[in-house]
Amino acid sequence: MDARDLEGIPLFADLRHKDREKIARWADSVDLPAGYSLLREGRFPHEFFIVLEGQVEVTKDGAPLATLGPGDFFGEIALLEDERRTATVVASTPVRVAVMGAREFDSIVEQMPTVAARLDAVMRERRSR
Repeated sequence: MDARDLEGIPLFADLRHKDREKIARWADSVDLPAGYSLLREGRFPHEFFIVLEGQVEVTKDGAPLATLGPGDFFGEIALLEDERRTATVVASTPVRVAVMGAREFDSIVEQMPTVAARLDAVMRERRSR
């Protein structure tokens, strides 16, 4: 993955190029077809996702919660809270996502406080729904 892929991502907006390069090394870019299930509610977490292209649908108990597109991310709640997945996420169009394992995600949270604060704020907002 290339650091340029992360330049337009609001989560990383004020990071130095050097920090985006580090994140790019920790993530893989993956192309997936429409209909592909990225997360399943109730499963144990292993990764964090950032939508680079396309759209995904988020559901909980089968009810629609949100449509996410380029720049949006998901998978943070279960990783931050150390619990099972709280929602299901399925690609509604072909998508390209950045995927990061739990260990790399933890490194971002530990090494980049501004990103950690944004993740926490989004998680709290999503939890309140």
